[in-house]
Amino acid sequence: MRIPRYVFEQTVASLFRPVAPYLDGDEVSEIMINGHDEIYVETEGRLHLSDSRFDSEHDLMSALRNLSQFVGRELNPERPILEARLPDGSRVQAVIPPAAPSGPVVSIRRFRRQQPTLQRLVELGSVPREISTLLRSVVERKHNVIIAGGSGSGKTSFLNALSSLASDDERVVVIEDSQELQIQLRHVVQLESQPPNVRGMGGVTIRDLLRATLRLRPDRIVIGEIRGGEALDLIQAMTSGHRGCLSTVHATLPIDTLSRLETMALMSDVGVPLAVLRIQIASAVDTIVQVSRGPEGARFVTHVSEVHGWDAESGYQLEHLFERLEDIEGVE
Repeated sequence: MRIPRYVFEQTVASLFRPVAPYLDGDEVSEIMINGHDEIYVETEGRLHLSDSRFDSEHDLMSALRNLSQFVGRELNPERPILEARLPDGSRVQAVIPPAAPSGPVVSIRRFRRQQPTLQRLVELGSVPREISTLLRSVVERKHNVIIAGGSGSGKTSFLNALSSLASDDERVVVIEDSQELQIQLRHVVQLESQPPNVRGMGGVTIRDLLRATLRLRPDRIVIGEIRGGEALDLIQAMTSGHRGCLSTVHATLPIDTLSRLETMALMSDVGVPLAVLRIQIASAVDTIVQVSRGPEGARFVTHVSEVHGWDAESGYQLEHLFERLEDIEGVE
């Protein structure tokens, strides 16, 4: 039996009391718990060791078990990984012993109540003003856009900002593992993948949702992050008339982004010759927006690149419309 939501909210407030101050407001973007007595927080892209701590490992485990019970997922030594959300929408990833031998490890990615707009990103210095005009044009012309970067580089924020530039008369279908995007448009449909239950049944993958989305009459498809074989489904959707798709991948440079798409597409259960796949990717992806995090934690666009095709001798043909190479933190 699942816990009533109001009881869960009260229980979370009590059991997660050591990190409760960091769950209010938008100053903290991530909370990292390394065992019961070490808690880091990320503010403005920088990590800080806090003075907070749980009284014991037992207290931390009690909080995690309560969370797992609410979301209907097992958490025990046989199933030591938990993915869940707090009542405020913050995403939780936890690993417990024996998979985490030094004690439970938890990351809480804050759910921001208000995502920055493109104009706000310009004001923060993340996007040069002239490049914001280019990005608006890219969205208006319904380019298929991939936003790429390392962990914590701001991919989701940029995806949210660009997706919100779509026309209000478009039907936008958003597919995510865990709901983070808050696209400020009138006609937005949000879908969320689901893990299987304890019997291994009932799972709904990103690929399942993408295939269903193609029959939901989308004007645009937005996927929070491409991680596996769904890359091939998205590429084929892009090349079959679904324009204006947007998504993110983990990659360091624009050329790496295309290589990552290759690798993930090959993870699908459909055998496609590599040369054919590369031609499809080059036809599907119009624009790559590369983002990064600087040494001081600032996040900014480093490249805006157009894909002009693939050549058997020279590979992908990229034109960098914008490059910012200074102050980039190393490989992420």
